[in-house]
Amino acid sequence: MLIERAYVDLPEGEGTAADGWPWTVPCVRQLVEEGLAFRAPVTFLVGENGSGKSTLAEALAEGFGLDSYGGSAGYKYASSREASLLGGRIRFDPTREGRRMVRGPRTRRQGFFLRAETALEALAGEVSSKRLSRHPDTMSHGEGFLMAFRERFGQRGLYVMDEPEAALSFSSCLELVAVMDELGSGGAQIICATHSPLLTALPGAEIVEVGEHGMRSVSWEELGLVDHWRRYLNDPRAYLRHVLARG
Repeated sequence: MLIERAYVDLPEGEGTAADGWPWTVPCVRQLVEEGLAFRAPVTFLVGENGSGKSTLAEALAEGFGLDSYGGSAGYKYASSREASLLGGRIRFDPTREGRRMVRGPRTRRQGFFLRAETALEALAGEVSSKRLSRHPDTMSHGEGFLMAFRERFGQRGLYVMDEPEAALSFSSCLELVAVMDELGSGGAQIICATHSPLLTALPGAEIVEVGEHGMRSVSWEELGLVDHWRRYLNDPRAYLRHVLARG
């Protein structure tokens, strides 16, 4: 692991949780007040749409020096925008192993920010910098993701992912689980915002549930999404009868 804790550095008088977005988002407010501790090499951020999990993931990536649009540390491909209001204030307490990377020059930082909606553009930038062997346009969306996982997620660094399962089949998600486990075992750190009960089942991973309550650590069995998927697969009609219009 590289990072023990993330926190927000807000100089006195600059802003508080009462000053509008993003400070009013419950998980961001808790991050400002308490920080976010990392207890495992792989951390999943899980929550409903609008809960703030993607906002957290993006800010953590920006705080580490990863392109907010998606991509590697120190490289910008599709966007020249500055870090977000939250991302610009993220700071880290590194582990002993991560101290040199986190506190040293940005050129020492290794990692990648993969976000579903901009992944192909970021991956095209990886090709132009000769960091990937093939252009993503020659493959399906899912194949491009898997190529990045295999070829770019091999170094010790921070890997932030925002809903990587969006383009992946069931078997490809299983392959991603294997990649995450291998990376974590090799000293890398992964932070992944997801809706996937498959990914979050990775043994030993930390699961942080994000919502109106803020953030809390939960087990896989306690996740609402796991319960809903289990119920749906057991009896789809019990759910579909409430959303399908008939006659």
